[in-house]
Amino acid sequence: MPNKVVITGLGCVSGLGMNVPDFWDALREGRSAITPLVDIDEGVKIRLGATVKGFQPERHFTPNELPLLDRFSQFAVMAAREAVNDAGLENSGDCLAEAAAIVGTGCGGKQTDEETYTQLYKEARSRAHPMTIPKGMPSAAASMISMHLGIKGPVFSVASACASAAHAVCQGRMMVLSGLTDIVLVGGTDAPFTYGLLKAWEALRVVSNDTCRPFSRDRTGMVLGEGAGMVVMESLEHAARRGARIYAELSGYGLSSDAGHITRPDVGGISCAIERAIQDAGFMPESVNYINAHGTGTVMNDLSETKALRQVFGNHADKLAVTSTKSMHGHALGASSAFELIATVLAIHDSTVPPTANFTAPGEGCDLDYVPNKARKLEIDVALSNSFAFGGLNAVLALQAWHG
Repeated sequence: MPNKVVITGLGCVSGLGMNVPDFWDALREGRSAITPLVDIDEGVKIRLGATVKGFQPERHFTPNELPLLDRFSQFAVMAAREAVNDAGLENSGDCLAEAAAIVGTGCGGKQTDEETYTQLYKEARSRAHPMTIPKGMPSAAASMISMHLGIKGPVFSVASACASAAHAVCQGRMMVLSGLTDIVLVGGTDAPFTYGLLKAWEALRVVSNDTCRPFSRDRTGMVLGEGAGMVVMESLEHAARRGARIYAELSGYGLSSDAGHITRPDVGGISCAIERAIQDAGFMPESVNYINAHGTGTVMNDLSETKALRQVFGNHADKLAVTSTKSMHGHALGASSAFELIATVLAIHDSTVPPTANFTAPGEGCDLDYVPNKARKLEIDVALSNSFAFGGLNAVLALQAWHG
């Protein structure tokens, strides 16, 4: 059985750009995609978001394809195409046919739902579009990736709110290590900028109309984002056999559930997931250089995550570089942990820690090195990417540099 899983391809569509190079350039520059929302109903109080600017679906899909593609599926297919091309698998039909694809989503096809409800309840139409279900179902993005890329192995979706993509990555790693497949395409996608979903987030009172400034004293909440991130993972044997470029090794993961409050994070549950990731990867806590934090910019999340890192790492916590890239790409729900995995992989590969943007002064109890506002050159051997979802569903990914 394979004993190592490596990352060989990256794909990303986000508010920072419609490809990985644009995404990474923006992160290194500390440039935020959070801007005022346009074409939003006057009844919505949320006025900011990290949307995909200038996106024209017809430039990426044919007129016959578009009627079946919700916005969240469009993003997913685009990111999947880039990841496969980046891995050098675009012309490897036999390899892809045997591959697996697992796609996380927190919301599914909300654009399709919104359009359908508008037609039925506002416009008083008597019938829905015949393709409403297959277009809007949560598994639609996974199915569309399968069809567009010719993936015929195991294909399915996972849903665990903002840890969805991280859970997809964990499942993908298990599949490769079990010998079920040599290649798996994993990630997440969401497109939450609809009237109904914005009103629902508005009701939670956790969204900022200022900006997202994680760990800062004057933080006022999270800011929504959208897009998709996809990653190609392979067994080391398969990657070496075809001479693939390796970005990093996915060395382990840690999973836990708080079994507590539906929205309030639990330090014990977070700590447990971090400890399990370190143990699964076979790392010593002192070997970790960098943490890509969940870092939503809400008071409870930032404080709980900081406490958990102190609990797990002790004095070594002072030596960690800890950043939240949500300050730039927003909280893209099911796609967020995919964005953050890609950011962590590139931080390792390029020896550069992306900053926590919009940082002002540390909040009470937020006493770690958050790399404020400016990227930092750092040789990163071991890193963690944290994801802690509503419902208390925690997933931590452990990565290390690949030295060949």
